[in-house]
Amino acid sequence: MSELDLEQLKRDSHGLRGTIAESLEDDTTGGITETNLPLLKFHGLYQQDDRDVRAGRREARLEPLHSFMIRIRLPGGVATNEQWQAIDALADEVANTTLRITTRQTIQYHGVFKEGLRTLMQRLDSVNLDSIAACGDVNRNVVCHVQPDASPVHAQTLNAAREISRYFLPKTQAWREIWVDGKRVDADVNEEETFYGDVYMPRKFKIGIALPPVNDIDVYSQDLGFIAIPNADNTALEGYNLVVGGGMGCTHGELHTYPRLGNVIGFFTPEHLIPVAEAVLGIQRDHGDREDRKQARFKYTVDRLGLDWIEAEVNKRAGVTLAPPRDYTFTQNGDRYGWIEQQDGRWQLTVFVENGRLLPKHREGINHIVAKYAGDIRLTTNQNLIVAGVAAADREAVDTLIEASGLGSQAASAIRLNAMACVALPTCGLAMAESERYLPDLLTQIEALAGRHGIQEEPITIRMTGCPNGCARPFLAEIGFVGRAPGRYNMYLGAAFDGSRLNKLYLDNVDEAAILTAVDELFGRYSQERESGEHFGDFLVRVGVVQGVKHGSEVHREAQA
Repeated sequence: MSELDLEQLKRDSHGLRGTIAESLEDDTTGGITETNLPLLKFHGLYQQDDRDVRAGRREARLEPLHSFMIRIRLPGGVATNEQWQAIDALADEVANTTLRITTRQTIQYHGVFKEGLRTLMQRLDSVNLDSIAACGDVNRNVVCHVQPDASPVHAQTLNAAREISRYFLPKTQAWREIWVDGKRVDADVNEEETFYGDVYMPRKFKIGIALPPVNDIDVYSQDLGFIAIPNADNTALEGYNLVVGGGMGCTHGELHTYPRLGNVIGFFTPEHLIPVAEAVLGIQRDHGDREDRKQARFKYTVDRLGLDWIEAEVNKRAGVTLAPPRDYTFTQNGDRYGWIEQQDGRWQLTVFVENGRLLPKHREGINHIVAKYAGDIRLTTNQNLIVAGVAAADREAVDTLIEASGLGSQAASAIRLNAMACVALPTCGLAMAESERYLPDLLTQIEALAGRHGIQEEPITIRMTGCPNGCARPFLAEIGFVGRAPGRYNMYLGAAFDGSRLNKLYLDNVDEAAILTAVDELFGRYSQERESGEHFGDFLVRVGVVQGVKHGSEVHREAQA
């Protein structure tokens, strides 16, 4: 479907309804009609099929084994005890028995067949959850630094994320009508999309709030980022530095597409949060490219119009005057593992979940904790899980359950704790190579190389995706792998450990043997030539293995053969 056809489809969709409801009733197929698939994303769903069995089914003259991926909208990544129990139960009732923590701080279900979709949505609705706008050409799940009980400022950022999410929700009642109630909404319900209009955004839009010194949400990767600036004693929020124009996706071989880091363009006080956010989204709504979806993300709008124009237009639309950015420091873009004390004297534990995949054994351990010890569950943008509201006396019992379930950071290397992968095969239709199923084995070999060179305790960020869309933010890894074909990857090097610099293409379209040879050589140099406290990505840039990237358009230029 062409870009212009898609814009017309949105315009003619009757508030994102299309004929989704009618397609759900068609029991002759496990799929949804093709014209409804783009609209389905606005409801938080993607139609997929199992690519491991695709060829066999084709030979048997069967249609693909269609199923659906569903994302929950969970701004700030916080689920109550009751909500988590419902989320977990649905993994067995209608999905493939697993839960996937996403890089946008929420949960994905995989393997849900068409007949189970309404059951899932109705159960989510019963605990005040939904999947509205988790995908599609709208503002997506709003992410923020978690652990809101750690300080008053943490709590304020979570509330801000929820406020932004509510404000930019589509007004249409199509989600409830199709999935929950099964009937048209009352005629007096106002569904006018006063902000989005009838064609919504040109492409997806991502918003995140970071709280220094931890850049766990990779704020520079967001279309719109807010860096929270607390007062001197960390008791109140003074305001936000505004970040515009980040984004990870690109297309292999097309240099006019590229990942980009957002630019910090000014500071504003908290009461202007929604007006500033509305101004930025409004600029993209009105000026984003609606003819070429590969150029439709906000990062390209920023490069085309220029930062000075963007700043002036934000001031005009929001009725503010952005002040110079306030000083801040980031130290890392990973999670802080272990126990942290809350303001109320209770504790929260950040639990390592490899690639975000919660298997039945993992879920059982978390469920025991939720039922007996925890107040709620929080999710991180690095695919990990936080058990919160635990009494001091119960910490040992929680640790025991975590270890018994096969989760936790105790047995994981520093490299594995800073690694991340997207889902990729067999379900993602965009995947060109393995990611989640392959990275753990590759990491085992990389860990052995680190041990040989005596750097096994160094926290090196490694991220892998099955395609260049960038879901696991591979272009912000000190070592990034992006799938090209089965068993072959682009290898990128030199991002900053705090997420403030992109990496650069080092090896193009190589296999595992070439990857391990290169890693072995580079680890050897790092162990011998690094300076005190120097991170791996910074070392590679300093000694000239790769050039430091100043703009995303440089990521794919002058690569080695």
